[in-house]
Amino acid sequence: MSKMRIHELAKSLDKSSTDIISILKEQGIEVKSHMSAITEEQANMVMDQINGKKQEKEVVKEEKQEKQEEKNVVKNEAKPEQKKEQPQPKEEKQKENKNGKQQNSFANQGNHKQKNKNNQKNTNENKKEQGKSMEETKVKEETTVEETIRTIILPEVISVRDFADKLKEPAAALIKKMFLSGKMLNVNSELTYEQAEEIALEYNCICEPEPKVDVIEEMLKEEEEDETKLKERPPVVCVMGHVDHGKTSLLDAIRQTSVTTGEAGGITQHIGAYTVDVDGQKITFLDTPGHEAFTAMRMRGAQSTDIAILVVAADDGVMPQTVEAINHAKAAGVEIIVAVNKIDKESANIERVKQELVEYELIAEDWGGSTIFCPVSAHTKEGIDNLLDMILLTAEVLELKANPNRKARGLVIEGQLDKGRGPVATVLVQKGTLRVGDAIAVGNAYGKVRAMIDDKGRRVNEATPSTPVEILGLNEVPMAGEIFVGTANEKEARSMAEVFIAYGREKMLADTKSKLSLDDLFSQIQAGNVKELNLVVKADVQGSVEAVKQSLLKLSNEEVVIKVIHAGVGAINESDVILASASNAIIIGFNIRPDAMAKSVAEREKVDLRLYRVIYNAIEDIEAAMKGMLDPVYEEKVIGHLEVRQTYKASGVGTIAGSYVLDGNITRNASVRITREEEKIFEGPLASLKRFKDDVKEVKAGYECGLVMEKFNDVKEGDLIEAFIMVEVPR
Repeated sequence: MSKMRIHELAKSLDKSSTDIISILKEQGIEVKSHMSAITEEQANMVMDQINGKKQEKEVVKEEKQEKQEEKNVVKNEAKPEQKKEQPQPKEEKQKENKNGKQQNSFANQGNHKQKNKNNQKNTNENKKEQGKSMEETKVKEETTVEETIRTIILPEVISVRDFADKLKEPAAALIKKMFLSGKMLNVNSELTYEQAEEIALEYNCICEPEPKVDVIEEMLKEEEEDETKLKERPPVVCVMGHVDHGKTSLLDAIRQTSVTTGEAGGITQHIGAYTVDVDGQKITFLDTPGHEAFTAMRMRGAQSTDIAILVVAADDGVMPQTVEAINHAKAAGVEIIVAVNKIDKESANIERVKQELVEYELIAEDWGGSTIFCPVSAHTKEGIDNLLDMILLTAEVLELKANPNRKARGLVIEGQLDKGRGPVATVLVQKGTLRVGDAIAVGNAYGKVRAMIDDKGRRVNEATPSTPVEILGLNEVPMAGEIFVGTANEKEARSMAEVFIAYGREKMLADTKSKLSLDDLFSQIQAGNVKELNLVVKADVQGSVEAVKQSLLKLSNEEVVIKVIHAGVGAINESDVILASASNAIIIGFNIRPDAMAKSVAEREKVDLRLYRVIYNAIEDIEAAMKGMLDPVYEEKVIGHLEVRQTYKASGVGTIAGSYVLDGNITRNASVRITREEEKIFEGPLASLKRFKDDVKEVKAGYECGLVMEKFNDVKEGDLIEAFIMVEVPR
């Protein structure tokens, strides 16, 4: 059943919100304010009542008009009789008065009466005019009552002075009113939108939020392309998969070159981009050091690739990073082609790989699915021609097009500072043509393209869509994943870069994607912003992963669908947080902890990270969040780290851990977590905390102390102790 807010209904009926609220209250429907929502049935009832009142008014008005007309008729009939009766005393007086003086006095009397008549006529007219003006003022008063409810547009934060101007009230009166309600403010005090909205209602004003204009988004916004000018462009292909499954070796075989020899330990250390010619058609390959960079680009709002090649070793099968790569590619919404590598090995089993990938909804064409599988060998170069044909076929189906005759626009794949050449950026042109001498703006950087080098190290003068090139001439190194835009001149490029700097990159990222947390999930569902709740699930063992995943999926209802975009075993790492950030997901950790890097990235990207020890707690939390009934939450706050330097055994006490406080402090009421060789061996409260022989409440960094853990004595030298307290987090 569709709902509408009271102020919307009032606007459509040309009535004030207070009128609508009073009608609803008469009918026994309780509403809080003009922002309350009512059902379609209730709205129809209000409309019927207003129409009924209108008709009643019209009937009363018509009756009044009829009565007025009757009165006018009676008056008009009475007037001629008076006129006939009036001359009689005049004639009698004329007969009585025969001399001239009497005639003169009679004439004077006649004039005097005439004047009285005129005065009477004037007073009657004045009365009529007064009556008319009173009616007009009544109408005006009615309209002003209607007009007193105004709509004002307010920003997120407004000063009291500006707010008073919007309300058309003296600032002093507003301050006095707020003082009487217990708020001490001055003209420069700032009010939030919610506070201002509450005050405005007392002045019969409805508030509406000021529409946000993202300057950077507006600046990067593009007009619709003319389809007649679009031409075919080569596909951009990204190679992903588990470490050591032969991603770069496969690219080497395709390009007939050797890149791995120049890499440390044979692992790709940087992002590279290469173009390959296949029977006169081009394919651009992005060789990334894993899926993190792929998602980092998407996190910045840019779709870098058209097709993802998932490399799986035929002798190894699906591995954890393979699963991550699948989830990252699916979240990005790109086509996936599976390249089953190392088929030349004796232990290769292609059917097993197909079987394992069925779990991840990648079903081979010969098994009745739609995913293209290409058995290849980077070593013997077998099946590579077939893989290239499949890429071109997929690209043909996707109908990839771009307009080459326009200002260039694209994506930074990598940026670095070269000793001899200065800032160097590897860019992928996505639209238009980039030429030497063009002015470009790339986030905080800007400049003129002094030189362009292609993937084979040759200098080129122009780069068409889907072409990767290295460019020189920027004033600083741009960030990977940043969008570059060709401008008319260097001055325009500089001004664009200045806007980026002024707004700040962090603010830009925070504004362009609203982070979802369990705390505000219910309000977002109510507002209709959330249709899918994306989750990343990590646990200590595979059995737990499946159990948590299946339990959470069952919580889906008609309002919101729960979708687990990635599930895996092991600690929460940076890659998980980046995926959650790009997909606006919540991370659920079960019996595991995030590493330090993941924690800092989660804080920076404002990703909601939830850790649980009991499955039911996770299910209850998600369920409660969907209903908007979350209980207060306690968060762990690490207060210090210690190192066990020596241990002592004391009878009746147990093992005393002589420890040195490395950082922070440790308090008597803290709990501790002991790790040995990065493995947790104990977690629980302290039994006692001593410094020399005295019991102490707290020991700070740089001092030594003695600890006794409750019901735990297996402490050894070299163990690391993490002290933490539980702090209630206000919702």
